[in-house]
Amino acid sequence: MKVTSTPIKLLALWALMLSAQLLFAQNKQEQDQIALNEALLMKDQQQKHIDSLIKIKIENELLEASGNIKKTKALQAQLVEMAKRDSLRNLQQLKEIATLKKNAKGYAVHLNKDTLFYIYTRMGSFKAEERAKAITQKVRLLYEDPFYSADSLSIKANDDSYDLTYKNNTIILTIANLDGLWFSKSNALLAKEYLSILKKTITEERKSHSLTNWLKRIGLVILVLLLVIAIVKVINYIFSHTARYISHHKSKFANGFRIRNVHILTAQHLETALLKLNGAVKILVILLTIYLSLPLLFSIFPETEDWTSTLLNWILSPLKATSLAIVHYLPNFFTIMVIYLIFRYVLKGVKYFFHEVKYRRITLRGFHEDWAMPTFNILRFILYAFMLVIIFPYLPGSSSPAFQGVSVFLGILISLGSSSAIGNIVAGLVITYMRPFKLGDRVKIGDVVGDVLEKNMLVTRIKTIKNEDITVPNSMVLSSSTINFSSRTKNNGPGLIVHYTVTIGYDVPWKKVYELLISAATKTIHIETTPTPFVLQTGLDNFSISYQINAYTHEANLQALIYSNLLENIQDLFNEAHIEILSPHYNVIRQEEK
Repeated sequence: MKVTSTPIKLLALWALMLSAQLLFAQNKQEQDQIALNEALLMKDQQQKHIDSLIKIKIENELLEASGNIKKTKALQAQLVEMAKRDSLRNLQQLKEIATLKKNAKGYAVHLNKDTLFYIYTRMGSFKAEERAKAITQKVRLLYEDPFYSADSLSIKANDDSYDLTYKNNTIILTIANLDGLWFSKSNALLAKEYLSILKKTITEERKSHSLTNWLKRIGLVILVLLLVIAIVKVINYIFSHTARYISHHKSKFANGFRIRNVHILTAQHLETALLKLNGAVKILVILLTIYLSLPLLFSIFPETEDWTSTLLNWILSPLKATSLAIVHYLPNFFTIMVIYLIFRYVLKGVKYFFHEVKYRRITLRGFHEDWAMPTFNILRFILYAFMLVIIFPYLPGSSSPAFQGVSVFLGILISLGSSSAIGNIVAGLVITYMRPFKLGDRVKIGDVVGDVLEKNMLVTRIKTIKNEDITVPNSMVLSSSTINFSSRTKNNGPGLIVHYTVTIGYDVPWKKVYELLISAATKTIHIETTPTPFVLQTGLDNFSISYQINAYTHEANLQALIYSNLLENIQDLFNEAHIEILSPHYNVIRQEEK
């Protein structure tokens, strides 16, 4: 790994160095271009100054040659030519200024936290940044001068520039021709603007930092702090009173918190939750009060005044963004509500239809009433799924990659983790429409025998005769054989045949056995007399004959009690007739006794 990774590291280092060199070269090229443009502008300005001197000389000569027509025309031609060159020079300067504005950076002249103006152009050997720093230092000295007088600031005009001076001997800044060209103004107008800014800013800063203002600010700080303390005490009093009210009226929470028939919280848990919520809201309100007081405190002092907007933006920006998002989302929200209401009332209509089918007030050929509610549940699921598909594009953030990624991830998890559940759901649908049993039927599923308590989309619950609840997955119900003991006992059916086999010796006439078995069956509880019980011979064994008594009953859920009573009657009648009921074990014992 070391042998193969070393060239890769060297290659990455070489690429990094190359990109840094390219970036440095690009920045240097931009700086060189700016310097070249500034040099061209200064050269044009120098040429313009020379041309202005020549123009003055020509105008003087033109006055002297008032009688010489030939010379006058020649001098006028020179003036026209100079005017053309001056016009072309101005156009060229405007283009060079526009090029400079694309890349040139302005440097601020500031006093304390206030920015007075920006310097964009150089003057002689001084760059724009150096000019801005020098002007800032001189403005700072004016501000700190104990004998400062705004009236001592003035403008001094030179040949092609204007100086802002203090007491006519200290130059604060010089406005050259490039400064005026940059802002498309005359140097005189720009000098007046800068003079006004200097006077106003220095006067206001000296006034705001005076001793009187400092004492006023300290007093305001103390007043704000006292006000915050008073507000916090009022908040504590209000929430303490609220907590006592919750504790004293906890009897109103005797039923706890319920949603329909679902008990969410007990009374004690609800009281505890309300008290904790009261405390959390109190802390939140106190923190919010303290936080909102900080911008007020910071706004009192000029040095910390900039923090005011920062602190307010930390709260106002999220609130503003949230409010705008809510306002912009309202059309989509109303669309979702309309779609939901449409599907809600469609579902109500579908439910009413299947409810009528369930109670046979509406009949459909080949459609059983016990299919009504399962079919409604399937349609409801399909309609809700279709509604979600329609609503999905209107949900906030539905088009974002994060939302789509989470949706895909959840879909993969559901598809991978719910294969058995989906199998049970499909089996539940098949069982519903196969109708192998109903609620309350006595069934045998695999080795489980009992009454059906519940059948849903996932499982079937069965209660055995020993009151055991057994949950059988629907996939197992579908894959195993199901015996329904109750299906023939309903709707005036013939009933379920209960049967039992006894062995009687060859010495007993079979007609006598038939008579006794039928008599025992008719005496048994829950046995129907019509159809009449009957006997079948199921085997001729070595020492006995197997007789099977068959009788009808409509109480399939009471088979244990019926069989027990049937066996009791068989024993009583055969004992009274002195007929021996044989079995292999008993036969062996009897032979050993002989």
